[in-house]
This record gives sequence, structure tokens and C-alpha cells, in this order.
Amino acid sequence: MKPIEVFKALSNDARLQILQWLKDPEAHFTPHEGVDMRETGVCVSQITKKLNMTQSTASQYLSMLQRAGLIKTVRIGKFTYYTRDEDAIRQIADYLREEL
Repeated sequence: MKPIEVFKALSNDARLQILQWLKDPEAHFTPHEGVDMRETGVCVSQITKKLNMTQSTASQYLSMLQRAGLIKTVRIGKFTYYTRDEDAIRQIADYLREEL
């Protein structure tokens, strides 16, 4: 993980909001039938709707978070689901504590 990429990804209110929602997905989203949001994640369409943006813009935000290593994806059929990468988030928190 490159800290500069993480900081770039975190420099946008909508991307920060996505990470906050994904921290407690049950509080912010309705699950797809048969999908455990804690384990599998939240569908891109749900995130797009909650952001009130086009799917293209939401996908760009999610891609930036993924490139920074902050979220993980799982593809099931035609749906892509997103979860936080808690290990990566802990690593960046440790980096901030130790280096700054």
C-alpha cells in the first residue's frame, strides 16, 4: 500500500462516506436476497443510489478506493460487491501513528 494513494483516495467527501457506510453496512443498506453484507459486501448499485450519483462516477470512486487498497471486491453473477479491507485500514492507521 502506498500512503500517497491512500491519502488521495481519502481526500474526497463521497469516498470517505463510502468507507463510513461500509463500516456498518446493515445500518446503511438493504441486503440483496441471500447476501451477507458483512461477508460479501454491498452491491455497487446500492452505493450508487445512496450517493445519488451516476453509476459511472460511483464506480470511479470505488475504483480509486480499491486501487488504494482500502476496499475489496467480490463478483457474483452480474453484481459486484464491496467491503472494507480492515487490515489495510489498520495498516494506514498504524502508519499515521508511527510516522507522523
